[in-house]
Amino acid sequence: MKVTAAKTAGFCFGVKRAVDTVYEQIRQPDGGPIYTYGPIIHNEEVVADLEKKGVKVLESAGGAQEGTVVIRSHGVGRQVCRELKERGLRVVDATCPFVKKIHRIVREESEKGRLIVIIGNAEHPEVEGIRGWCAGPSYVVESREEAEAFAAPEGAELCIVSQTTFNYNKFQVLVEIILKKSYNSIVVNTICSATHERQAEARQLASKVDVMLVIGGKHSSNTQKLCEICRKECSNTYYIQTVHDLRKEWLEGKRSVGITAGASTPNHIIEEVQRNVRIKF
Repeated sequence: MKVTAAKTAGFCFGVKRAVDTVYEQIRQPDGGPIYTYGPIIHNEEVVADLEKKGVKVLESAGGAQEGTVVIRSHGVGRQVCRELKERGLRVVDATCPFVKKIHRIVREESEKGRLIVIIGNAEHPEVEGIRGWCAGPSYVVESREEAEAFAAPEGAELCIVSQTTFNYNKFQVLVEIILKKSYNSIVVNTICSATHERQAEARQLASKVDVMLVIGGKHSSNTQKLCEICRKECSNTYYIQTVHDLRKEWLEGKRSVGITAGASTPNHIIEEVQRNVRIKF
C-alpha cells in the first residue's frame, strides 16, 4: 500500500509558537500558577499533557487571582486583555501574528467609521477575539445564505476580512455575493498563507488516493474544513483524532492512502498514524 503524508500537515507557525510559549513558562522558576485563556490549541492530547504539568484553562478573566496567563494563538478581544491586567495577572501574549494583523486592521478601519464584516464562524474564539477589537458594529458571515441575506444600513462603508483558517474558495464566493450589493467596500484577504497551502495540498492529494485520513482534534475548525475539502475529492475520507480511531475496513482492498492534519495536530500523532497504516495494513 502506498502511503503519502502531506508536507504541510501538522503544527502551523502560530500554533507551534503558542504551545512552545506555554512550555517555556512551565520551565520558569517560581513563576506561580500558569493558565491559558481557553485551551491553548484544539487538541485534547496536548491540553491533557499541559494539565499534568499544572497548567489550568481559564474560561473568563475572573477565573484566576494570581499568576501568568498565556493568550492562545486565536487571540482575545481588547476588553479581555484589559481585565486580565487590571486583576494584576501577568499576561504573555502568544496570539498568532497573522491574527494580530487582523486585530489591527479591524481596529483602524472601524475607527474610520467602516462596518466590519468577518467571513468565518461566529462561535470560533478567533472570530470572537477579532470582534473584540472593533470600535463599532461588526457582522459575521459563514454561509452563502447568510451572505445573500446580509444587509447594512444605507450608505454604509464596509471592511471585509476573514478568519485565518477559512476555506479560501468559499471566502471568494461569499465576498463576491456581498460585493454585488454595491456597498463601498474594501476587502482584505486575511486567510493565513499556511492555511491556503495546506488546503490546496490536501485537495490535490485527496484527488489521487483511494482513502484520505484527516487528523485533528474534534473541536478544530481548520481540521473540519480540511475534511470538507478532501471529501469533495475522495468519498473515502475519514476524520480521526489519533491512531486508535483507525478502522481496518476503511483500508481493506485499497492501494493508496493520503494523510493530512490540522494546524493543531502534533507531529508525533501524524507519524504514529502513518507508521501504523504502513505496518498493519
